[in-house]
Amino acid sequence: MKTKNLRTIIAAAAFAVMAGGLIAGVSTGTLSGFGWDTIAALCPLGALGTMIATKTMIPRAVISLVIMAALVLLVGRAFCSWLCPTTLIYRIRDYFRAPKKRRALAEQKNAEIKAISQQELESLKLAKDGADAKGHACGACGKCQPVKHGKLDSRHAVLGGALLSTAIFGFPVFCLVCPVGLTFATVLVLWRAFSAGDATIGIILIPALLIVELVFLRKWCTRFCPLSALMNLVGRFSRTFVPVINDEKCLETAKGASCSKCAEVCEFDINLRHPEFGELTMADCTRCRACVDACPTKAITMPVFAPSKKKGTVEVLEPTLEDLEPKLD
Repeated sequence: MKTKNLRTIIAAAAFAVMAGGLIAGVSTGTLSGFGWDTIAALCPLGALGTMIATKTMIPRAVISLVIMAALVLLVGRAFCSWLCPTTLIYRIRDYFRAPKKRRALAEQKNAEIKAISQQELESLKLAKDGADAKGHACGACGKCQPVKHGKLDSRHAVLGGALLSTAIFGFPVFCLVCPVGLTFATVLVLWRAFSAGDATIGIILIPALLIVELVFLRKWCTRFCPLSALMNLVGRFSRTFVPVINDEKCLETAKGASCSKCAEVCEFDINLRHPEFGELTMADCTRCRACVDACPTKAITMPVFAPSKKKGTVEVLEPTLEDLEPKLD
């Protein structure tokens, strides 16, 4: 079974179980706050917002934050790819998208990523030819320059706004529009409307908010989600189960061929081969294994502990000019 299908099944099963419990009145909660009886965990953003709103250290909220931090350190943003209903909705939307539209979007992304790969290879060829006095001209090559994402991450601005509004109004404002909570709320209002005739304005308002966030606010997960911004802050220190490329097998380093299949399949726009060009960094890796499945030479693995690089050293690409020239001419 492909990992993508497995992720979809797990996310759908988790959503179905929690939605069923919500309808049946079983006290299991939802992904915004789940557990049983006195043993429960809160959404980390909701937990932080609750403590800011009440100006009180709440033990359950603190424990929820510690658990979140530990899980992110261990498996990164795995919640986003394996459990989050928002990602599940995106997959369902893509499944019902017209084949022609899917092909057009795939070709557009493929062209953009291939252009990045080709630019890197051309820079490497110039470096091998000794284009300047120092013997290299890697103006675009991310392998001989530090990775710098200078652009503002809009998610952190949304996170700051969510926490500031909580402090001002005295309650977690973002929880009212959180797509995870809205997804379960939509199930509940629709069930009440059809089973008990309890139709309120919520039956229109709640699904409408969800549609606005996931359809009109494009790339919610990579540009707006404050929960992913919170996990990003912790994910920067995660070193376990991180995708690693074996340069001896990778087509770009071993053969000088433009590939970047790993970047094409990433749902969160991380460019594993050329991280300086991705929309997000490895701090946002969701451990979805899509890059592992897509690599044509099986050059990508996810070891328990990623090998560390010594400070001051530079990872060097070493394809031969004979490999590069036929593909760059």
